[in-house]
Amino acid sequence: MNERPDWNQYFMEIARVVATRSTCLRRKVGALLVINKRILATGYNGTPSGLKHCGEVGCLREQMNVPSGERHELCRGLHAEQNAIIQAAIHGAAINGAVLYCTHYPCVVCAKMLINAGISRVVMENHYPDSLSKELFNEAGIEVGFVV
Repeated sequence: MNERPDWNQYFMEIARVVATRSTCLRRKVGALLVINKRILATGYNGTPSGLKHCGEVGCLREQMNVPSGERHELCRGLHAEQNAIIQAAIHGAAINGAVLYCTHYPCVVCAKMLINAGISRVVMENHYPDSLSKELFNEAGIEVGFVV
């Protein structure tokens, strides 16, 4: 008989499934915002609604050999965390105090958004090369943890 997953494992598995919707050519990322064991919103990385996907037009960051964690402004896509925040806003879900479950460590741009959105904790399973986001989470007092 399979063991029942704990809540962190459960929500991380859902984030992995959300990531399968990603249209990014470099990395598939999924995120969800949770309060009191209730999912408020999900997001995955990809281009804004109605725009051509990177698979159709190519990845400028790939073409320019931009390393991971740099030059976010060259990407035509939104990050999973950004899309989760946007979905919560569109559907009127208050996320202050929510926990973010994300397949990857948030970049500094997302970290700043999550801090201002009042996210209380960030749980993820993969690292990302952005030391400034770690510093900002630490300074903001946001708990950061990993699920395996």
